[in-house]
Amino acid sequence: MKLLSHIRSRSRLKGTDDIKSKNHRSPETTPSSSWATPNPTARFPPALLEELLSCVCPHSQDDTYVSCEESMVDGGCMLCDMRDLSQCALVNRQWSNAAQNLLYHNVRIDAVHYCDREDELAEKRRRPSLIHRGNSSDYLRDPAQQRLQFFSRTVRDNASLANRVQFLKTSYMTREGCMADLARTVSVLRNLRYVDLPDGVYSDEPSSNTLKKEVQKCADIRYMKYTGGAESNFQMLAHSRHWRNLEALELSHLEVESTTILEVRATLTALCEVRLANMAMLDDSIFGPSINGSLPPLTKLTLQDIPNISADGLISYLSQREAKETLKFLAIKNTGILTSEFHQILASAPYLTRLDIIESVSRGLPSSALPSLASRSLRTLHYEISDANSSPRGLQAPSDSYYAYLSSSVLNGSLPSLSNLYALSAKLPVLLVPPPRLSGNRTGNVPAPLISGITRPLNVHTKTISEMEWNLTLIMPPTSLNRRLSAMNMGPMSLNSPALSPHWRDKGRDSVIVGNGFGGFLAVPTKETWPGSAKGKKKGRQDSDAWMG
Repeated sequence: MKLLSHIRSRSRLKGTDDIKSKNHRSPETTPSSSWATPNPTARFPPALLEELLSCVCPHSQDDTYVSCEESMVDGGCMLCDMRDLSQCALVNRQWSNAAQNLLYHNVRIDAVHYCDREDELAEKRRRPSLIHRGNSSDYLRDPAQQRLQFFSRTVRDNASLANRVQFLKTSYMTREGCMADLARTVSVLRNLRYVDLPDGVYSDEPSSNTLKKEVQKCADIRYMKYTGGAESNFQMLAHSRHWRNLEALELSHLEVESTTILEVRATLTALCEVRLANMAMLDDSIFGPSINGSLPPLTKLTLQDIPNISADGLISYLSQREAKETLKFLAIKNTGILTSEFHQILASAPYLTRLDIIESVSRGLPSSALPSLASRSLRTLHYEISDANSSPRGLQAPSDSYYAYLSSSVLNGSLPSLSNLYALSAKLPVLLVPPPRLSGNRTGNVPAPLISGITRPLNVHTKTISEMEWNLTLIMPPTSLNRRLSAMNMGPMSLNSPALSPHWRDKGRDSVIVGNGFGGFLAVPTKETWPGSAKGKKKGRQDSDAWMG
């Protein structure tokens, strides 16, 4: 921790720069000086030093094939992290090489700072000193476009740095409005694996032809997307020589048949992730086998808004030994596969770790008893069942039967590895754990039932509308300590005010419901004493950087 705090300390880095400017030599070259201290990282291997510096800039380790907006890193500002990492490169040559490897491996061109610094920079941009004479339009300059142009100039002038870039992520407005600058940048990035592209490239619009041709020269691209209007361009992929290393393929609103997809798939031997959405022409023949082959063993499969795909077709695909052993992520959204058939799919995919079930229902589950959802490998379950129509007042909503089915599957121990559960129902925590009786008399309390089916802490994320934020409820297994708390009528720990029964709500316990072990509750910290509150923050020094940040 001391080493990381030394790395991220701007004051120490600034002091190092001042020493260099005064003495014209680094501390490592003058060990006899009185102020010189041994460098603990001098003997670190490059891999270890890169791992340490990655803590300064966490998004440098983001190797996912998702857009800049979807790959946000919680708890930090990406632009500030890149700035701190670039300052680390000034320490010595060893740090410089490690920092450059991280900086140019995953490049982000964000539009704004995700911190208070953005307000300061916006004020600096309005100063008259930044407006050139005779050109008042500089007042409206675009910082993200300037960042992209500076980065483009850097990699075009330095081939060594250009060859290190594998991921280039830009904000939506930047890639949509700066296609010419993006094309000039991509033209020198020959080892590029993923780049955020404007929608026109995916739909084969003529205005994006220049950028599309430059991307086709990047032979190591691993992700590509085709949307409505790019049918001919997608069919040419089966006969072209570019992008043979594609790992992730997304098809949306394409009017193509299953045979065309299987023909293209035959040329993509490295394919491991497929997403098919809004393709009404597809049916169970997509799973093969046919004269063009079948889908390869995939680690991630997403099927969305494809009504002609049934559970029988998916189960036939999972009947292949290699396919069932490889599949780890499965997402089914509004298809012909019914929720009542997912127990068969889980039985056919014994190595599945995440399952997404998103469906809008108008009728409840069949009254006959269904086998439980059972999987020993499943860790994350998105079970988002919503009602297609609003139920009349006094009648039970159709989705209630689905969540009752889910809760029974969890409580009977059929999902022993489950650790994260997402549901569009505020009633689910009550189904899993009955609300406690908050009585003042400890001796008169009735012990709450133990949750015998849960063997590990379970994070239950609930909400009632898909646009809302998730509410987290932590449910603990019945350990020896939890048995003692259970005898005192302790329910699940609520971390975000879930909509439970009325006697759970109390103004003094809005944020957290945590027992103190003696029948009472722990006090909630106030805003004045909460760590990191505005009252406890110290005003930082004023940075003298340019308007770009």
